[in-house]
Amino acid sequence: MFVFKKVKNLQKYIQQKKNEGNIIGFTPTMGALHNGHISLLKISQQNADISVCSIFVNPTQFNDKKDLEKYPRPIVADIELLEKNNCDALFLPSVEEVYPNNLQSLDLDFGKLDKVMEGEFREGHFAGVAQVVKRLLDIVLPDKLFMGQKDFQQFTIIQSMIDQLNVPTELVVCPIMREESGLAMSSRNVRLSEKGRKEATLLYKTLGEAKQKMEQSTPKEVEKWAMKELSAPGFKPEYFTIVDGYTLQPIKTFEETDYVVACLAVWLEGVRLIDNDILKKA
Repeated sequence: MFVFKKVKNLQKYIQQKKNEGNIIGFTPTMGALHNGHISLLKISQQNADISVCSIFVNPTQFNDKKDLEKYPRPIVADIELLEKNNCDALFLPSVEEVYPNNLQSLDLDFGKLDKVMEGEFREGHFAGVAQVVKRLLDIVLPDKLFMGQKDFQQFTIIQSMIDQLNVPTELVVCPIMREESGLAMSSRNVRLSEKGRKEATLLYKTLGEAKQKMEQSTPKEVEKWAMKELSAPGFKPEYFTIVDGYTLQPIKTFEETDYVVACLAVWLEGVRLIDNDILKKA
């Protein structure tokens, strides 16, 4: 595996591979890699000739400085994991490489996509996410971009950015990877105690039961029930929202759209966990 810290060196490598007729797959990460990230790499390897990963803890998408400081950075272990899984190239840039002084900021209108759920609780988060993903796409120039379903709102907004700016990259959304308990794999899970990890299975359990309640309840009734379930001792839910998967807007009936998604965010042991489940898709 090649490791690049400079934009110019990575771009020289990418251009050479493109000249040879290779399809470039790209998986952006913030490190603290786990099997969820590796699943994205594996799907990239199945759908592209050259698979590039990046590790960059992006400061502009953290609205809480303490969260940024606490974010795990086990870089040696990350590199070993990528090498073990045959990643072709790793982009490991500094903040200065990603954000040079002359970089123009993005000015995009996501409509209502970034106003709900995560957008309501993390002001400026998606502006930072869109900015860094666009910058990384400009650097790597991949044919395919691989992102996970766990960040449902995020990939929806990135697709909007790709459409608005006519970025010549296909977004490929990959399934959520879960621990045996059902807990969605996340770099933040390492900050949970063993007891917390066991208790966190409540998220997956609640999503599963919400799906079963669809036939005899309204979305609002299911949301109210779920928020009560997620208010168990030690838990602090921020939201449980059932939305139209295309618009991310809350729905009043399960019949009004053919794409229904339940999304949630919960605090446990000082760690913010998100998850979602597609309840219905045509």
